[in-house]
Amino acid sequence: MSKVQGGMKCVKYLLFVFNFIFWLSGLLVLGVGLWLRFDQHTVDLLTGDGAPDTFFIAVYILLGAGGLMMIVGFFGCFGAVRESQCLLASFFACLLIIFGAEITAGVFGFMNREEITEEVKRFYNYSVDENNPNGTAIAILYHNTLNCCGSPTTGVIEKLCPEAAEDTQDCFAAIQEFFEKKLYIIGYIGIGIAGVMILGMVFSMVLCCAIRNTREVI
Repeated sequence: MSKVQGGMKCVKYLLFVFNFIFWLSGLLVLGVGLWLRFDQHTVDLLTGDGAPDTFFIAVYILLGAGGLMMIVGFFGCFGAVRESQCLLASFFACLLIIFGAEITAGVFGFMNREEITEEVKRFYNYSVDENNPNGTAIAILYHNTLNCCGSPTTGVIEKLCPEAAEDTQDCFAAIQEFFEKKLYIIGYIGIGIAGVMILGMVFSMVLCCAIRNTREVI
């Protein structure tokens, strides 16, 4: 039998829906991480000679984040349904840790965006080096993804992108543009997610307090 009544019952079901969506989001993030880790094209990018460690680390962070989100979503859903103070408190603590990690990662990425950009450029230069036998597939991946070819030092590379026009943007400029535009988009998305997480923490604490007060009355 439900211990909470009235408006708190509404909060209970809102928290359940929130956590179910959170759990599905975790499943999606985990799926994207697994796809990036095992897709043949991205495997070459992640494990090729000279590949930046940040690429490899980022994929595993994505896998860890997806798994953690699924666990947290389960705590929230089950805690809301069972009206368990312990599970709701665990959900709040996990959500607070994720919130702190998101803020830390966002600040780190923003503060080091220039270093990350330069590292990606260096990796591209390495991939088009004639002495690198594994570089062709990686360079083509850059060309297809960013619609670019070559760098300021190499110019358009005929053998890698024979159909490229003479005025095709070089990959250094494309990489720079990509990071400048996408980082802000990711930042706005991150702010939105942080707002939703704060809402979830508020709901969990309100419901937890309501359950405790109901027990005290009983």
